[in-house]
Amino acid sequence: MPKRFKRRVAPALAALLLLAACMTPALPPGPPAVQANRAAPGSPIDTLTNTPAVLLWGEVHDNAAQHALRRDALARLLARGARPVLLMEHFDREQQPTIDRLLAAAEPPTAQALIDAAGGPGWSWPLISPLLDLALQHRLPIVAANVARTDTRRIIREGLAPLGFDASVPADLLAAQTTLIEASHCGLLPAGLAPRMALAQVARDQFMAQQLQHALTRSIASAVSPATSAVPPRVLLLAGNGHVRSDIGVPRWLGAATRVQTLSVGLLEDRGDESRSFDRAITTAAQPRPDPCAAMQAPAPPR
Repeated sequence: MPKRFKRRVAPALAALLLLAACMTPALPPGPPAVQANRAAPGSPIDTLTNTPAVLLWGEVHDNAAQHALRRDALARLLARGARPVLLMEHFDREQQPTIDRLLAAAEPPTAQALIDAAGGPGWSWPLISPLLDLALQHRLPIVAANVARTDTRRIIREGLAPLGFDASVPADLLAAQTTLIEASHCGLLPAGLAPRMALAQVARDQFMAQQLQHALTRSIASAVSPATSAVPPRVLLLAGNGHVRSDIGVPRWLGAATRVQTLSVGLLEDRGDESRSFDRAITTAAQPRPDPCAAMQAPAPPR
């Protein structure tokens, strides 16, 4: 890579290392209407609300239509009596004490108050706020489901084991994650960096799986009656599509007993064959956005 080009892309790569969470490349526009996968009969909302004990909802983080769809689905879940524990990729685990303090207040906080206190940069908070406000109004427990960025940077340098994660990563999973990261970074990562970044993605998936299992166990233990315990889902994970993929995401790190109670739903932008990577897949129109690779791939201006 020419030196001038390296200087041009280095700041962008540094930002991606800090902010990348789901490692999905930009995609061409999808169909204008929301369509359910043929494997999931009924409307998209029915697909999201007809679920077992654990529901994993994917998203393309900047897609406004998908955030609105999930907010509508959550409203329907609440209307039928479900009160799930809400796990959110959007909050880092180091923010859990702040979240707990705000949720314990006599009056529930607004989404904006929670975001101001515990939210970090890199998220489309205005799109997330309506769903978050709904969850807060109904006093749903909220669990930070992401690994802190300081930890992921250490994992990239040192690996999984020093931070207590499972270093026995199946070869097919690591290879698939590495390929996705290389694609989402426009093929511009320095040699050897993508596999180390893949380990950070694996750490996030492992942590989400751990938090999910803990939340499910607590929900079962605290059920006050058979009636309340029978209304699914008990646990709802909101995360990027890469995390909820059944082939390489959080479901790969769940125990067998939990996995059979789990439904992963990808909210995609005309992803084609990728829909097979989820238990259910819903396609929405693509959010208009510039090509993230264009500026990085453009030749450096003459000096």
